[in-house]
Amino acid sequence: MNSLFEANSPQAPLAERLRPKTLDEVVGQSHLLAANKPLRLAFQSGKLPSMILWGPPGVGKTTLARLIANTADADFVPISAVLSGIKDIREAVERAELTLQQHGRKTILFVDEVHRFNKGQQDAFLPFVESGLITFIGATTENPSFEVNSALLSRAQVFVLNALSESELALLLSRAQQLVAENITIADEVREQILAYADGDARRLLNFVESLFNAAEGASVSEIDEAFLETTMASKLRRFDKGGEAFYDQISALHKSVRGSNPDAALYWFLRMLDGGADPLYLGRRIVRMAVEDIGLADPRAQGMA
Repeated sequence: MNSLFEANSPQAPLAERLRPKTLDEVVGQSHLLAANKPLRLAFQSGKLPSMILWGPPGVGKTTLARLIANTADADFVPISAVLSGIKDIREAVERAELTLQQHGRKTILFVDEVHRFNKGQQDAFLPFVESGLITFIGATTENPSFEVNSALLSRAQVFVLNALSESELALLLSRAQQLVAENITIADEVREQILAYADGDARRLLNFVESLFNAAEGASVSEIDEAFLETTMASKLRRFDKGGEAFYDQISALHKSVRGSNPDAALYWFLRMLDGGADPLYLGRRIVRMAVEDIGLADPRAQGMA
């Protein structure tokens, strides 16, 4: 029982409770974190460069930034480009100077959604990155070649993080189940649906299974079957960022599937975009364009069918 004088603290979300504390606990990104891979070597050397972590949501960008700070014994200062401006950058730099003078520690400045900063805001980091006062880590879901200015890009290494595979998501699901739902079993077909729903996003997976386990506990359900899953799953939308990097990747994949005469792949990407909420009229216009430009005279019937 808490003392009258102890402040009540909220319980952290499941995703936060399962956030890795060491590099070996990180799930995924083996192309960067396995033995003799770039980020693993940087961790081991203790000499971490400024970097930009580029990848879709829920793949560990913030987690890696925090682990880097812990490994380097540096002060970790996170700011969000969505909510911050030049004033916040100045305050972070002042804090870094104070930390260096008083404690002799470096500062890792983590900027989430760095592509949201304009050129002037991004330029504000340059003198402090060059002087070594801060180690800059930017996280972005957009291609940094287009969204981060060249001056900052030339001073940072870009590491590409991949969406998690189903086997990696399955490992996370097992960890979540052991932590909060040891007495609840999940039917095999439900497990497959949950992993497909997560779509490579660890945060999406953990947020969903947390609500699923809470619902099962509230309903006194010991096994989660398909019927129970249907009652708790609000939607089955896959990742789809209209106008963003994922949007153009998917429409490009659709075009390339048609050009490559791969009907199965073309149908997959077409339905995936519809499933994600793409405008059917937009896809219809794209199909007409493919019939004219990609197929053309090879099969004149394509234009009539489109």
